[in-house]
Amino acid sequence: MKEALKVLAELVAEGVIEDYAIGGAMGATFYLEPVVTMDLDVFVLFKDSHSLLPLQPIYEALKKRGCLPDERMPECIDIGGTPVQFLPVYNKLLEEALMHARSFDYDGVKARVLSAAYLAAISVQTGRMKDKLRVQAFLAYDRFDKVAFAEICASHGLICPVEEGAK
Repeated sequence: MKEALKVLAELVAEGVIEDYAIGGAMGATFYLEPVVTMDLDVFVLFKDSHSLLPLQPIYEALKKRGCLPDERMPECIDIGGTPVQFLPVYNKLLEEALMHARSFDYDGVKARVLSAAYLAAISVQTGRMKDKLRVQAFLAYDRFDKVAFAEICASHGLICPVEEGAK
């Protein structure tokens, strides 16, 4: 993953993407016990958000670096052995989450990661079974900010699973 993080920093520096943050299961591992996941989900923000092919500049820049589609997961690009799936920021919740992303040190390389409260809110919005389980894991995490999570859910019209007594 270290190589993928270096390439992400280069894409930002070159202006290919405006900003990024890690989400999904890999993002959650910065806060919770690791779970098995096959890819790195990267939410990206573009300067030109009205393009019909927003990911094309990323794929072109990565191809120049020798990064090609991952044979195991064709929706991902193999960057240094890590399958990376690029996901455009597609709604207000993700835009806000990206603005509030946190920086972590990952083996000497900066990693921008969605905050735990936003990861949980995105999981509520997505609503798949694995996302519901992730929300439950966050709620059980003693340092999880349930108040911030509840506020984010409320501001985006999401039904928050935090019990009134837990706030």
